[in-house]
Amino acid sequence: MKAYLFVLVVLLSGFSAGVVYGFINFVTTEPFLDSAIELENRADFQSGKEKDTPEFRAEYNAYRYWQKGGMVLAGGIFGLATGSLFGIVFAYSRKSLPGKHDVQKALVLAGLMWLAVFMIPFLKYPANPPTVGDPNTVVYRAILYLSFIAISGLGALAFYKLYKKISKNKKVLAFVGYAIFIGIAFVMMPQNPDKVLAPMDLVSGFRTMSATSVTIYWIINAVILGALWHRFQARHELQKELG
Repeated sequence: MKAYLFVLVVLLSGFSAGVVYGFINFVTTEPFLDSAIELENRADFQSGKEKDTPEFRAEYNAYRYWQKGGMVLAGGIFGLATGSLFGIVFAYSRKSLPGKHDVQKALVLAGLMWLAVFMIPFLKYPANPPTVGDPNTVVYRAILYLSFIAISGLGALAFYKLYKKISKNKKVLAFVGYAIFIGIAFVMMPQNPDKVLAPMDLVSGFRTMSATSVTIYWIINAVILGALWHRFQARHELQKELG
């Protein structure tokens, strides 16, 4: 596949899936965000930090409208970033992935990357609504989460290389090795320093919807990337045959 087609396919699939991801978040996670922020507002009213005045509500509503309006765009940007990584990894690993069609291959890779760079870190450091947690620890919590993503992702890459090198009847050792490696990392990484004081039904609902929307994103990205790749790759091979 030509370079410009590769870039087009990767960016288009990532951005499209990201926009859908943004719309899903708008529908599924925003109600939980509204509830979490309203709990924080009520706490501020009770402590006297803020007053529940028409001016406060007008400013608050304007800010939330701005946030909600940018959610779809933020999803598209997320899709461009994550989809670019996904496309590069797919290009390098496509021939070794199981499946007869590129969509099948892309879905397999998406499942592996979803597990390594999202679900495993998510299980260790599950998502919370923005107002849950101590603001003073937000940087530390972000460092922990991103560090675990790097550990899990790089570990998966290392064991994938091992998987390609060892003989067929021993390839299961690569999966066992990664499971042991990530299990040790899971135990060794520090716990989230903040206690969750918000109602657990609110937190659990937010976490469920967050995990669901990210999972849908990976599926859509894989389907679009695989379909476009198969189409343009088949056309390229046909043109080569015809000279």
